[in-house]
Amino acid sequence: MIKNEIYKQWKQTKDLPESIKLDLDEMNNQENLIEDAFNGFLSFGTAGMRGLMGAGTNRINVFTIRQATEGLSNYMDTLDDQTKQRGVAISFDSRYHSKEFAYEAARVLGHHNIPSYVFDGMRPTPELSFAVRYLHAFAGIMITASHNPKQYNGYKIYGEDGGQMPPEASDMITSFVRKASDLFAIQAMPIRDLRKNSLIKIIGEDVDEAYLKEAKSVNINHTLIKKAGKNLKFVYTPLHGTGKVLARRALQDAGFMNYSIVAEQTISDPEFPTVKFPNPEFPEAFNLSIKLGNKVSADILIATDPDADRLGAAVRQPDGSYELMSGNQIAVVLMNYILKAKQDNDELPENGVIVKSIVSTELASKIAKSYDIKTINVLTGFKFIAEQIKNFESNHNHTFLFGFEESFGYLIKPFVRDKDAIQSTMMLAEVAAYYKEQGKTVYDGLQDIYKKYSFYEEKTISKVFNGSDGKKQMTKIMEKLRNTNLDNFGNQKVVSTEDFQESVKTSQNGQQTKIDLPKSNVLKYWLSDGTWLAVRPSGTEPKIKFYVGTNASNKDTALEKLNNFEESVHKLVEKLL
Repeated sequence: MIKNEIYKQWKQTKDLPESIKLDLDEMNNQENLIEDAFNGFLSFGTAGMRGLMGAGTNRINVFTIRQATEGLSNYMDTLDDQTKQRGVAISFDSRYHSKEFAYEAARVLGHHNIPSYVFDGMRPTPELSFAVRYLHAFAGIMITASHNPKQYNGYKIYGEDGGQMPPEASDMITSFVRKASDLFAIQAMPIRDLRKNSLIKIIGEDVDEAYLKEAKSVNINHTLIKKAGKNLKFVYTPLHGTGKVLARRALQDAGFMNYSIVAEQTISDPEFPTVKFPNPEFPEAFNLSIKLGNKVSADILIATDPDADRLGAAVRQPDGSYELMSGNQIAVVLMNYILKAKQDNDELPENGVIVKSIVSTELASKIAKSYDIKTINVLTGFKFIAEQIKNFESNHNHTFLFGFEESFGYLIKPFVRDKDAIQSTMMLAEVAAYYKEQGKTVYDGLQDIYKKYSFYEEKTISKVFNGSDGKKQMTKIMEKLRNTNLDNFGNQKVVSTEDFQESVKTSQNGQQTKIDLPKSNVLKYWLSDGTWLAVRPSGTEPKIKFYVGTNASNKDTALEKLNNFEESVHKLVEKLL
C-alpha cells in the first residue's frame, strides 16, 4: 500500500524527465512492477550502487543519482573548507543517461559549493581513479554499470588515493545517503550557475596525456616489443565502451602496431547491439573477435568491458581455434611473465609482493613463492588491494608488483588504484610477444606453467535470487551454512573453515586462530586434498557465488575433480534452500 502511495506521489510530481513519465505510465495498475520499483531504496554499499534504470526509488535515475551525491556532499560538508575545495572528479561510460547522471552529480555538488572536474566525454574507470590522484581531488564519481546489460547503470565513489572510499568514510556517506530520503527535495545548481561560479571544470585530453605518460612505464622489455611486436598479430575490442578512448593510443605508444580492431564494437552504442552481455567473461562476447581473428590469423584476442576496468582474452589453440581464458589464467600468465622479466633484468625487489583476493587461484601464490615473492590475500573488492598499496607507500615495507581478482581485474602499476584493463591490455600484448618470439602462443605458455607448477582449475558457480524475497533467501542460506558443521564436501574432509564475518579460522580439531582482515560475509573451506570452497553473496548483484579451486598432476584429473566438486555445490545449495 505504501509503495502505491509513493508511486502516486511520483505520478503527480511536475517536470519529471520524459523517460521517467513513460516508465510510470507503463507501471499503471501493474502491482508487481510497482512493488519492484518502489520496494525501498537502492542498496548503497561500499562500492556505491548499481541497478536497473527507470522510475522508482529502487532504480537508477536522476533522483537516486542526486540522492547518492547528496550523501557524498553532506559528508564533504563535515570537512574543512580547504579539503572540500579540492573537489570531485567525475567520469562516465557509454551507457544510456551516463553523461546526464554525471552532470546531475556535478549540479548537486555545486549546490554545496563543491567544485567538480567532469570529463568532456566517456572515459575508463581506471582513468577516473588516476584523475582523482592527478588533480589532487578529494573524491571521484564514476557513472557505470561495468559489464552489466544495457538496462543497468551505476554509481561508484572513489577516495582521495584513487581507490574506492575506505570503510569509515563509506559508512558515513551511506548514512547521509539514507537520510536524504525525500528525493524531490534535493537541490541541484543549474549548469549555467556552475559555470558562472567556477564550480565545474571540463577535463579531457589534459588528463589523457598524463595517464598515457604514466602508462609508458607499464611494459618491461621494450627491446622485445620492438623486435617481436611488429610480428605479433592480435585483435582488440572495447565492446562498445570506453576502452576505445585510451587503449589504442597506449598500445601504439608502447610500439604495438600490427593489431586489428573490431570496428563494429568500437562504436560507443549504449544498446551494445553486437552482444547480449558486454562482458569479456562470456564466450559470446568474442564472436566478432574470433571472426576477425581467423581472418588475420591473430595469436590472441583481447576484450575490455564497457568501463575498461576488466579484461578478457581468448588464445589460439594448436588446432587454430580460440579458447577463452579464465580470469585466473590471465592473471597467472601476466604475473609469471612480470616476475620472470624483472628477474631477467635484475629488477626483482627483495621486498616485492603480489596482492590477490581470497577467492583467486592459489597457483599465483605458488609461482610467487618460487621467485621468493610474498603473496598477500585480501577480501574481494579491489579497494582492499588499493588499501594494501597505500600501506606499502606509508610503511615502505613492500614493493607492489601485481594485484588481481579472479573476476578479470588486474593492476600492474599503482598510478591507478583500481583494476585497469588498459594497463592489462598493454602487458598481455607483451606476454604474447614474448611467447611469439619463442615460436609459441600464450596457450603454450600457460601449459608450460601448469607442467612446472601443477594443473590448477577453478570455477565460480553463481546462484541468482531475484525479486523482493531474493535478499532474504540469500541471508537465510548464509545463516544456514554458517550454522552447519560442514565436515565433508565432495568426498573430502574439511580440514579447516574460515569465517570472515567472525574473523576466525577453525581447524578440524577445533583450534581457532584470528583472521586479520575486515569482517565480511564470506565462508571458506579447506579440504584434505588441497581443494578449497568459498561462499559469498555478491555486493552488487542478487546472487550468491560459490568458488571452487582444485589442482592435480595432470589436466584431466584436475578437471574431473572440479566437475565433481561443482556437482557437490549444486547438492549443497538444494539442501540449504
